[in-house]
Amino acid sequence: MNNGAVKVNDAGSTDATQLTEQVLAFIRTLLEGRNITPNAVQEQMLTSHVRAMAHRSLTGEPLPEVEESLFEEISDDSLEMAKAVVEQFGNLPVEEAWLLSVHFEVAKDNL
Repeated sequence: MNNGAVKVNDAGSTDATQLTEQVLAFIRTLLEGRNITPNAVQEQMLTSHVRAMAHRSLTGEPLPEVEESLFEEISDDSLEMAKAVVEQFGNLPVEEAWLLSVHFEVAKDNL
């Protein structure tokens, strides 16, 4: 996905909402393929996080510094899913995947 073409329209809204929805659809496909179903609260938190990722992708706003060691207990599967999602944005750092992977890991507990 190339975000270089995302622009603010005259009404003041941005394509951030559209980008968020596209990425959430990608995430739903990833999760369904693994039979992972987030509960309502997890879904809401995931949506909020993806919305913030879209904002950072479009504005270039950086994340605060994140320690990789905090994510050592995250499964490889959750991390790989998160990396695949971050690739959809095309311009976010790997730290975004570390943070996002927590959502997937927690949702696996619903199985």
